[in-house]
Amino acid sequence: MKIGIMGGTFDPVHIGHLLLGEFAYEDFGLDQIWFMPNGNPPHKKTEHTEESLHHRVEMVKLAASDVPYFRVNLYEAETEEHSYTYSTMREFNRQYPEDEFYFILGADSLFSIEKWRDFRKIFPTCTILAAMRDDKDAQSMQSQITYLKERYNARIELLQAPLVEISSTAIRKRAAKGLSVRYMVPDAVAEYIAEHQLYRNIEKRDEQN
Repeated sequence: MKIGIMGGTFDPVHIGHLLLGEFAYEDFGLDQIWFMPNGNPPHKKTEHTEESLHHRVEMVKLAASDVPYFRVNLYEAETEEHSYTYSTMREFNRQYPEDEFYFILGADSLFSIEKWRDFRKIFPTCTILAAMRDDKDAQSMQSQITYLKERYNARIELLQAPLVEISSTAIRKRAAKGLSVRYMVPDAVAEYIAEHQLYRNIEKRDEQN
């Protein structure tokens, strides 16, 4: 199978994440999209509690539940150690040797990937799908792709991404004030956030992010 991997904190998952998965699925003829919540990301400050992780995972499950080719993979969520892309993708290659992996990342990550832990080890494990939004400079994106291909023998393709001005931070801030987040997240996720009163009293945490 051809499998797209979307990793992230998903705090919370929102329609921008789902649209990106949908575009990758259609544009590259993928068989499945795996949404992979990160339990202990090295580059972000999240609430490292079992309760917080549980909520993030449950919201991703709700968001993916009505799409037959969307899956939730808990490999990184179930480890207490920092999760690094190179080690995760290496393990997926070991566990699923017959499958072909496509790792989906954003434009900003494409330009900063050389700062990732053991980033060179990522390139042999997957094809990178670099999401380019409509407001990004296509020429600079292509130049970066060419550079990474030539220097590291990376396999990278451009993924035309929808321009959706929604962020998890903005959603958390609205939820903290008791405002609606409907239409920013799937209905089931909006209901979950309201039911569990998530993201109350999170102003200090988001000021640090």
